[in-house]
Amino acid sequence: MSTLPDTLPEYHNRKPIMPQLFDTLKLRDIVLKNRIGMSPMCQYSAHDGVAADWHFVHYGSRAIGGAALIIIEATAVVPEGRISLGDLGIWDDKHIEPLARVARFAEEHGCVAAVQLAHAGRKASVGLGWESQRTLKVGAWPTVAPSALPFGEGFAVPQALDENGIHQVISQFAAAAARAREAGFKALEIHAAHGYLLHQFMSPLSNLRTDAYGGSFENRTRLTREVVSAIRTEWPERLPLLIRLSATDWEEGGWTADETVELCRALKGLGVDLVDVSSGGSTPTARIPVAPNFQVGFATRVRNEAGIAVAAVGLITEPEQADHIIRSEQADMVLIGRGILRNPHWPMAAAHTLKQSATWPLPYQRAVPVD
Repeated sequence: MSTLPDTLPEYHNRKPIMPQLFDTLKLRDIVLKNRIGMSPMCQYSAHDGVAADWHFVHYGSRAIGGAALIIIEATAVVPEGRISLGDLGIWDDKHIEPLARVARFAEEHGCVAAVQLAHAGRKASVGLGWESQRTLKVGAWPTVAPSALPFGEGFAVPQALDENGIHQVISQFAAAAARAREAGFKALEIHAAHGYLLHQFMSPLSNLRTDAYGGSFENRTRLTREVVSAIRTEWPERLPLLIRLSATDWEEGGWTADETVELCRALKGLGVDLVDVSSGGSTPTARIPVAPNFQVGFATRVRNEAGIAVAAVGLITEPEQADHIIRSEQADMVLIGRGILRNPHWPMAAAHTLKQSATWPLPYQRAVPVD
């Protein structure tokens, strides 16, 4: 006589266990369809901050290429906060609709669009990405920073922000967040890395202030914390807030990984949902050991010690490499940069390599690989 139960588990109907790279990820009310995002990478192709057809095609192609998240490049909260004249902007209502066009298209194709709010501080007013990275000789504008220290040779001396100027920066970030909300973005990232204004305040190498915004760890991180709090008053509670941090300056006496972990503990309490962990950018002389996975360990530390979701970035180029980072719980997601520039459909190609399913756009069905 059979001893089997009347109802058997439907093992034959269960989906095979997928590599965690293609698991969903929930951030507040937003569910990402996989753990692959597109890193924010400046295109230097805007005019007066306005997104152009280039941006629509550039980001739209990655949205249909299978990425769960696209983070639109550094988008300046004020004109003088642009790295270059070609930077996107979100300081005026005229910027809303061109950005909204990108956000709508991404959502229509199952991709979450985020925009990165940025202020370049003392690293503003330089050439386009393929031009000289020094202060413009023609058409330069005044730059600001925590202290009157230039970034390096060939850079103008910035004006040290007074307390009123600092409060204006906070308000500018909050106003930009409100415009991002109006544009229909479903996620928002604050750029506090790579030696730009918020990072400049955090690093002892660029911040020599002796007031409430300089000196101690608490004071140097005050502006970033106040920007996060101000943005959370404008950004919907149901939508995730991300922040990009440089985990280390790679310089003696600079910002450290220990400080990054401590800051992330505070940011979690202020409403940040995921930390995009990068590194460097505070000085032109830092010796950065660039290699595959060279920043992943920093992300893992933040994840484990601050208890917050993280994205790993930096020379993550191969599907197996990305999958291992997620499977081994070194990070919650990966952000692909150069790889997704080379191939807009990197996520779908990764699914094929890893023998996982991916949803291809209907007009592309004839191109789905068949093994």
